[in-house]
Amino acid sequence: MEEQMKRLKNLQGLDQELGCLRENREKLEKEQQEISAEQGRVQTMIDSLSADIEVLMVRRGELRQALLVEQGNVEKAEGRLPEIKTQKEYLAVLKEIDVAKKVNKDISDKIQQKENEIGALEQERMEKQESLDALKEQVKDRCEEIRKSLQDSEDVLAEKSSQRASHLEPLPLPLRKRYQLLMERRGVAVVEARNGTCLGCNMHLPPQLFNSLFRATEIQSCPHCSRLLFVDKEG
Repeated sequence: MEEQMKRLKNLQGLDQELGCLRENREKLEKEQQEISAEQGRVQTMIDSLSADIEVLMVRRGELRQALLVEQGNVEKAEGRLPEIKTQKEYLAVLKEIDVAKKVNKDISDKIQQKENEIGALEQERMEKQESLDALKEQVKDRCEEIRKSLQDSEDVLAEKSSQRASHLEPLPLPLRKRYQLLMERRGVAVVEARNGTCLGCNMHLPPQLFNSLFRATEIQSCPHCSRLLFVDKEG
């Protein structure tokens, strides 16, 4: 029984270490995800700005083509003026030229508006890219630390898990199940009994039960919290 209790105490120590290692790994993974998410968020904004700029540039190109067409119409109309014979036709062509020039002015204004919008978005995109570059530089060392820590954690977890299996396997199946159930429910399965008290729940133990712990003929449980009990015979 003493050998079994020794294994249980060692097993519990390993489980507590494993729990801390897994908790630390989860924190590192969460930090890694948060860093990646923030970089992804800024990159998404940059991509969205790039898409908006592309749409505006296409529209600007269409407007420039339209302006060239209208400018050509004005030149053609002005070229016809010297050939006109009647006052009525002359006035009609002048009106046509005036309308075309107004259309040109409207198109030119729209082109300038697109230029301004493109300029503003390009400035914003540049600022976001600078922010992303700075963020990447800022967290580069930390990302490497996290990567190394995670790799180290995996190595330690594998080693501790192997040790755990070596302590768990020799225990009788019913005792294994009791231990694992207590760890799941209580977080601590094996506790010391001292001065007639269970240190797991701080409740007084029946004297006969407490005294039997010194004989170590079988694994005893606290009647109040069900934890597995041991005494420090040297204490």
